[in-house]
Amino acid sequence: MEFVKQQATVKAPADWFTGDVWFDVIYAGKEPSRMRAKLVRFSPGACTHWHSHVLGQTLHVVSGTA
Repeated sequence: MEFVKQQATVKAPADWFTGDVWFDVIYAGKEPSRMRAKLVRFSPGACTHWHSHVLGQTLHVVSGTA
């Protein structure tokens, strides 16, 4: 097991989302891995800009609606 130093919550870039969105990095793989895991929090009315991921993406919604 590897302990990862917790990083500060970051406000997400405006070009990725509409409204206020924040995220916490849970895991960021080391090269050549492209693995990323983030906890994303949306303010009321905020949403993501639709886009695609070349290798796909998995979302786990744990609160609210998708």
